[in-house]
Amino acid sequence: MCFTAYYELLPQGAQAFARLGFPNGAFRYELSLAKLVGVAVLLVPMIPARLKEWAYAGFAINLISAVIAHTSITDRPLAFVPSSLTGVLWLASYFFWRRLETARENHR
Repeated sequence: MCFTAYYELLPQGAQAFARLGFPNGAFRYELSLAKLVGVAVLLVPMIPARLKEWAYAGFAINLISAVIAHTSITDRPLAFVPSSLTGVLWLASYFFWRRLETARENHR
């Protein structure tokens, strides 16, 4: 998510947003900021699990929306690689985080 947040701020990211039909305005910055905040929420240990769940949910919505946006313009197959790869990493991260949370709850 940090990588895509960074990419969205580059001129190439602006071109990608335009190709997908999004306005070249504040949306890119808002989305990048939200991703960075979400990453921070997941990485800071003292943040409550409920907020981490919301960060994971926000990332899921973002990834699904990316696939829908690329599908809506019948984008080339290579355009799906970043969101698909990020989706796999998101799923693995969420799966292992839930296992850790369950183990913590069982030890209380």
